[in-house]
Order: sequence, then C-alpha cells, then structure tokens
Amino acid sequence: LDIETAITELATGEALLSLLDAKGRPSVTERVFVLPPGSQLGPITPEQRKALIAGSLVAGAYEKTVDRESAYEKLKGRAESAQAPGGSAPGAPAGAPAAEGGMFDTLRDAVFGSTGPRGGKREGLAESMAKSAVRTMGSAVGREIIRGVLGSIMGSKRR
Repeated sequence: LDIETAITELATGEALLSLLDAKGRPSVTERVFVLPPGSQLGPITPEQRKALIAGSLVAGAYEKTVDRESAYEKLKGRAESAQAPGGSAPGAPAGAPAAEGGMFDTLRDAVFGSTGPRGGKREGLAESMAKSAVRTMGSAVGREIIRGVLGSIMGSKRR
C-alpha cells in the first residue's frame, strides 16, 4: 500500500489504520471503512429510554431503592448506647455526676489526661512531667553508677 497516494485518495468514511500486535509492534497499515457514529441530536423519547434500560446489562439491579444504615448512624448509635445506661460518662465511678463538658473538664483532661474516642489514652501535663522527672533522675543515677564502676576499674584519682 502506497501511503502517500492513499492519503490523497481517501474518501468520506475511509481511514488508514495500523494496529499493534500482541508484542506491541505496529502491523501493516491498511485502508479501512469507518462507520459513522450512531448518535442522535436532541433528547430521546420515553419509549427509547425504556428500551435502553431493558436491554442494559444491569437492568433491574438499580431499580429498587435501598436505604441502608450508614457508618455515621452506626457510630452515633454506639455512642448513645454507651452513654444511656446509668446516665454518666463511661469510666466514671458509680454515683459520680455526669460529665458536663465545661471548662473544668477541659482543664482536668489537659492536666491529668483523658481517653480518646477510640479508647486510646491521652497523656496529661502532670503525667508527662512525672515521666520526664523519673527519666532525668534515672539517667543521672545511671551516669553516677557507671562513673563509679569505671572509676574503680580504671583507678581514677578523683575523690
């Protein structure tokens, strides 16, 4: 096929086509006829719409309305059921007043820590200060012990 002359001789509905084979190599260019698109200008009629829906692969699959319970609704139900028995916040001792969520509770959570929505423990200011102090004392004691042991082994003159 002489591509240069074929391009100039192409009529309406014709094209030059080259496809890739299984290994990705281009095949020989061929002259082919192209079908015009089967489209329509303007809206379709209700009968055409019904025929298209009936002939669809998913006909009937989406016709029934289903209102399932969403994840939000499930979580909201769990939260309400966790707070409903006893009327107090989860983890509160019996006879303690219900948590009001005010400024005092926020301050208490910041100082003493709290439990997150998924059960994780959030460290408070007092707990983090205590951990830091214990860590500092532990490292200082350890340093002095190592100094003493190494000093006695090496025969340090420091006294």
